[in-house]
Amino acid sequence: MPTRKPHSKYHPTGQRYVLPACVIALGFGACSSGKQNSRYAQAQDAAPAQHIDVSSVKDAIPRVEPYSRYGNPPSYVVLGKRYHTLDSSDNYRERGIASWYGTKFHGHRTSSGESYDMYKMSAAHKSLPLPTYARVTNLGNGKSVVVKINDRGPFHENRLIDLSYAAASRLDILGKGTGLVEIEAIDPQKYSPPARNLAVAASQPKVANPSSSGDKQTNPSLYLQLGAFLSRSNAERLQARLSKTVPGQLQITEAISNQQPVYRVRVGPLASVETADQLTKILATHGIESPRVVID
Repeated sequence: MPTRKPHSKYHPTGQRYVLPACVIALGFGACSSGKQNSRYAQAQDAAPAQHIDVSSVKDAIPRVEPYSRYGNPPSYVVLGKRYHTLDSSDNYRERGIASWYGTKFHGHRTSSGESYDMYKMSAAHKSLPLPTYARVTNLGNGKSVVVKINDRGPFHENRLIDLSYAAASRLDILGKGTGLVEIEAIDPQKYSPPARNLAVAASQPKVANPSSSGDKQTNPSLYLQLGAFLSRSNAERLQARLSKTVPGQLQITEAISNQQPVYRVRVGPLASVETADQLTKILATHGIESPRVVID
């Protein structure tokens, strides 16, 4: 079952801090402490005690609405680390690791001021403007949902997005606790819901847990990127320095950025999210802080 820290929202392999009410009231000021937030009566987060079928919960419907008054400061600090809020979600697309949160925070205020409802299609993100509507796709099975991002987090190494219980269930990541996903922001002014041929739909057999895009089994590969250099020799020096820490797993890949070659030092492919988390802790002791998650 999920375990959580004071002021935090995290699954066993994902954590994020809830911004305290005083931070919201001051527009994300410097009020932050490790003391237990008494408004959460439940010590640890969890799924509902009884199984709830959320397969019929509909996707969020993108609509034009103003940004949250409280949820979009230029930057804010959590656990001593500063995060910067994007001015716009235009053309945002990124891959990463998703976690989820549930009963502990159900009914409590999110960073945007809305109440968290774990049975609705919502999510938390560290930098996208609040609200942002986005399609989240599970890269392992092809299932996708549309969520409304109205909260901040997850403030845990290697996590990109924290999904509501309903969204995580629809994507089939509840059991594992995390999933490899792709997030694509949606422009509400250009969004059109998928049309369905009712005659065809009526003739199709019903499935227990339908997804927006259907099941499509894929095999995404998980890496940690430890550095990117314009000079290959610099990349090779980092590779040599860490060769004993992660023997046999380091590789240098070449890519083009701004019309010039970039040499990236990566470790992987990794067997699981848990492996990535363990390796991240080891790398921190060798001066590699916050490696970048890469999914190919």
